[in-house]
Amino acid sequence: MEQEIDIAKLAELGELKVAIVDDHEAIRIALASSCELNQLALIASADTVDGAFTQIGDQQPDVAVLDLSLADGSSVEENVQKFVGRDIPVLIFSIADKSHLVRLALKAGATALVPKSHSMAELIDAIRMVAAGVLVNNLQTTAVIDADSEFKKAKLSPREQEVLSLYASGLALKQVAYELKITVHTAKEHIDRVRNKFATIGRPAVNKTELLMRAIEDGLIDEGSF
Repeated sequence: MEQEIDIAKLAELGELKVAIVDDHEAIRIALASSCELNQLALIASADTVDGAFTQIGDQQPDVAVLDLSLADGSSVEENVQKFVGRDIPVLIFSIADKSHLVRLALKAGATALVPKSHSMAELIDAIRMVAAGVLVNNLQTTAVIDADSEFKKAKLSPREQEVLSLYASGLALKQVAYELKITVHTAKEHIDRVRNKFATIGRPAVNKTELLMRAIEDGLIDEGSF
């Protein structure tokens, strides 16, 4: 797995809250053990998304780890969207033998895919990267995106769209935070995730000008207003 920043430094960012949804108890137990060893707080561990949200309650996980196929027959798109709709980044941890499900998950807003053939240590690294808004640039995720020509729009959550529209329109992060009644830190996290999602689909947005271009391209801002 290619990494763009030092994982050791990510480990110094403080305790992260993690949720996992997987219908294989052994996977949930393994992640619970790995979280404990790596100072991550596993606040929800369930075999369904609804079960995870019952455990989550009013808490806000930094990352949700989700399997592609669950025994309850739920849709991977809907499962991803339930988390993304609450501004919870989703990391797919799956056998990844069904590429069409991987595509659906990524289109629904999942950040990246980590195959279950990878170690728990690699999953923990990916969790930290996603929580920090860092691009998880691995071959599995890239291969799925490159094989699908429909990946042209970043799948931003409603809140991410709001933050991007205001920020790209010229407001400072402090002003965006004031308008949306969120903290400056939260506003910055949203922008970092927006940049990550655009980078994942090969449309980098490293500065404010490029964010404006992406917002116009995706119809979030009217070009005629500038």
